[in-house]
Amino acid sequence: MADGGPHAPAEAAPAAPIAGTCDARFAAVRRAFVANFAEHGEIGAAVAVMVDGRPVVDLWGGYADAARRIPWRRDTLVNVFSVGKALATVCVLRLVDRGRLALDAAVGRLWPEFAAAGKGTITVRQLLCHRAGLPAIRAPLAPEAIFTWETMTTALAREAPWWPPGTRHGYHVNTFGFLVGEVVRRTAGRTLGRVLRDEIAGPLGADVHIGLLPDAEARTAEFVWPPEMAPEIVAASASGDDEARLMIRHTYVNPPGLSGYGVVNTTRWRRAEMPSTNAHATARGIARVYAALAAGGAPLLARATLAEATTEHAAGLDAVLGRPSRFGLGFQLPLPDRPLGPNPGVFGHFGAGGSLGFADPEAHVAFAYVMNRMGPRWYNPTTRRLVDAVYASL
Repeated sequence: MADGGPHAPAEAAPAAPIAGTCDARFAAVRRAFVANFAEHGEIGAAVAVMVDGRPVVDLWGGYADAARRIPWRRDTLVNVFSVGKALATVCVLRLVDRGRLALDAAVGRLWPEFAAAGKGTITVRQLLCHRAGLPAIRAPLAPEAIFTWETMTTALAREAPWWPPGTRHGYHVNTFGFLVGEVVRRTAGRTLGRVLRDEIAGPLGADVHIGLLPDAEARTAEFVWPPEMAPEIVAASASGDDEARLMIRHTYVNPPGLSGYGVVNTTRWRRAEMPSTNAHATARGIARVYAALAAGGAPLLARATLAEATTEHAAGLDAVLGRPSRFGLGFQLPLPDRPLGPNPGVFGHFGAGGSLGFADPEAHVAFAYVMNRMGPRWYNPTTRRLVDAVYASL
């Protein structure tokens, strides 16, 4: 698909074609999926559910472009935004499993430049649970900075924390991936995207990517981002004093394009590695990763490591989001107003606009949903409808 910015959906959209497989027991999931197009304006999407490691839902439908001319196919990739944070987390935790990285090691021991500006005691654990105080960069950066790994990591190494590390938490919306990615690079000697490809996607046969290879771009969906949902508008709603407002604005839009708005469909965006924001995947690929995690972690992670990562490490009022949030190590944990099914041990990660991947070890369920139209960021009815249908079918 050609590079370009956001487009408005066609006014008279044809009915969305639906394809794939769905066990009869999960017919409610298929109905919910169809309803997302008819009632909530989805353009293209896919949903995958696995139970006990077996696929029970693998559906895709709609269109891979705003003009609704190119059908969504079985192997269509799409930007899944923060769903990639969980993939990045698994890359970090694999290094922990091998004894090459300690959760309570000071980041500055691995990355000496990072110890500047009062960050000498920040640990890998604090990066993973959003307690490091580095959700944004104060000094304005040029738009090109998002495509240059060294520019972003150098700026973060120089940055002073926005709050005393470890004293509170705030969602590191876009910096999380650069921070943990540099830890992976310095520890493994490879980029995080390469580790994901070699050690997770390849062995599992999971179609998940951070940094698309050239041959994958042709099957990537155009992402449609309505102007009224631009990150600048989200940031403009921030409250608090001048320092807090600056932090939140720079969390989303420093440098410009950091959240993907205006550049999400470009080749440079797709091929760069921005682990917080530009993971690309199929729903089936995400579900395969979470199926391994739902079964205890093997072959990706040791059971004890996964148990530590899915234990609550941060909860309460989020300094960036301005509402409560809960995190383990890299994984989001459910909240009353953002549930992931009825069981307490569920963990996963949402992505901007409605994408989601999660594992429920108690129900032996892995779930993934991806789509190419930006929707509500916090409470998305398309995702909630599908999750409710899954549990009603069990």
